[in-house]
Amino acid sequence: MAEHSLNAEPTHSLWNRALKPRLRVASGDTVHMECVDSSGAQVHPAMTLAEYLKIDRSRIHALTGPIHVDGAEPGDILQVDVLEVAHKGWGWTSVVPGLGFLKQRFSEPFFFVWKMEGEFSKSIPPAVVPLRPFCGVMGVAPGEDGEFRTRPPGIFGGNMDVRELCTGATLYLPVLNRGALFSAGDAHGAQGDGEVCINGIECPADVTVRFQVHKQRALPGPLVETPAGRKHESAGGEWIVVESSNDAAGAARAATSRMIDLLAERWGLDPVHAYLLCSVAMNLRFSQVVNEPMFTVSAAISKQILPARKLF
Repeated sequence: MAEHSLNAEPTHSLWNRALKPRLRVASGDTVHMECVDSSGAQVHPAMTLAEYLKIDRSRIHALTGPIHVDGAEPGDILQVDVLEVAHKGWGWTSVVPGLGFLKQRFSEPFFFVWKMEGEFSKSIPPAVVPLRPFCGVMGVAPGEDGEFRTRPPGIFGGNMDVRELCTGATLYLPVLNRGALFSAGDAHGAQGDGEVCINGIECPADVTVRFQVHKQRALPGPLVETPAGRKHESAGGEWIVVESSNDAAGAARAATSRMIDLLAERWGLDPVHAYLLCSVAMNLRFSQVVNEPMFTVSAAISKQILPARKLF
C-alpha cells in the first residue's frame, strides 16, 4: 500500500466531475493532503476587518483534489479513513452580513483570529475551547455534468460540516463517477453543531486519509463511523447517518429512516423494533444550519448498545 503527498495548489471551489484528477491512487493507499483555510489562503493572522471584507468569496472552500481512486465505479462505496487532521496554530471566525443562523440579529461584519495551542484555545477568555480539527468538506464529485458551487452538500458528501469527521473517524460515500474523484478542505479547528455564525474556527490543516473501495455495495448517502476515545462524545464510538435537504424536518426524517434501514439490514432488527430503538437511543443533531437553503442533520447511535460490526 503506497503513500502519497498532495499539496493544496491549485485548489478548486466548484464541484465538476470533468476536473482533471491531481492524483491517482489505488484502493488501500494513504494520502497526505495539504489544505489551505476555507478562504483559499487569502486570510492571514494579522488581517484587519477592512481587509477581510475585500476577499474574493468565489474562492471559498478552496478544496484539495480531485483524487482518482483506481477501481472505483458508480455503485461502489468509497471508504475514507481519517488518519489525522492537524491544525497549524491559528484560525479565524467571522460574521458576514446576510449570512448565519441569526443574520437579523447580527447584521454587522466582524472578524476574529484564534490562537490554537495543542488541544485547546483560550482566545475568548474565560472560555477554554477544546480543539477537534476536521474537514468541513469531504466528498466525491457529483454524478451530473456541470459546475456546482461547493456550499450545498448532498448525497456525494461535500459541505456537510459534520464535526465528528475528525482524527480516527471513517466516512463512507457512494461512488458516482469512475475513480470517485475525492476532494477535501474547509478545515475547522473546532465547531459546534449547527455552525451558527457561518464559520467554525477556519484554519489551514494537514490531513491524512486512507482510501478503500468496496465493490457493488449500495449506499444512499454519507455514513460516518467514529471510534472509541475521549475526543468523542460517545465514549464507545457512534454510527452516524448524514442527510441534507432544503427542509430541516425532511432531512431529520430521512436520516431517521436510513438509520432504521441500517439497523434492520446490518443487525437484523425488525423495522418496528429499530424504530423504537431510535426513539430511545438515537440522537438527532443539526450539523449545519447555515448553508442555505440546505440543512444537514446527523442521526447518531452509540456503538455501545449494538454488537460490533464491520458494515462493508
